[in-house]
Amino acid sequence: MGRTAPVSIVIPALNEEARLGSCLRSLVRFTPSWEILVVDGGSEDRTLDVAASFQSSGVITLSAPRGRGTQMNAGAAAASNPVLLFLHVDVTLPEDSPRWIGEALSDPRVVAGAFRTHTVPEERGSPIGPLLRLADLRSRYTGLPYGDQAPFVRAEVFRKTGGFAPIPLMEDLDFVRRLRREGEIRTVPATVTVSGRRFVRKPVRSALSMNLFPLLYRLGVSPWFLARLYGDPR
Repeated sequence: MGRTAPVSIVIPALNEEARLGSCLRSLVRFTPSWEILVVDGGSEDRTLDVAASFQSSGVITLSAPRGRGTQMNAGAAAASNPVLLFLHVDVTLPEDSPRWIGEALSDPRVVAGAFRTHTVPEERGSPIGPLLRLADLRSRYTGLPYGDQAPFVRAEVFRKTGGFAPIPLMEDLDFVRRLRREGEIRTVPATVTVSGRRFVRKPVRSALSMNLFPLLYRLGVSPWFLARLYGDPR
């Protein structure tokens, strides 16, 4: 794979007009060697218009049925580079991402990887801010990275494993559990910045989804049942 393999960034989006612009502005520095694909899941706001405004910077806009896994699969199918990176709109990559991805995938034993997280509140002085460190600890010690860790994978391995399952919740955990059968998943010693907006807005629901729901899923609880407990997962 080498240290300079081009990457296709796949961004699932739904009603993200307020945040998508800043996300894409942070990414265009990686073009043209990297490819950026925004996959809209039926937004009712100006998300598609915001994405289209970056067309001159090489951003590709697609539409797919709502569902993060379904949207990411659609983006992966349209991607042309040998590495796929799946990015949430509220996650910002570090400037040296190419270096870390290239170094990880230069090892043929590594089929995929992810970053550590640095979760920050959007408002200064938020009393919940210190609790966001719990998510960051999880990203350093778990062997199964979550979707907010900007997971990246060799495209050939993604296709071999069948991509993301069409389930309403836990699609990231389901995917990396299957990936682990194909080879090593390496968490690189670099951090992505994650907005704590969902945790700050609904801390109890976010804490459950972060800690309890993955355990329940591993124990066999249906992702559809977990999604009903969680509420609208998107």
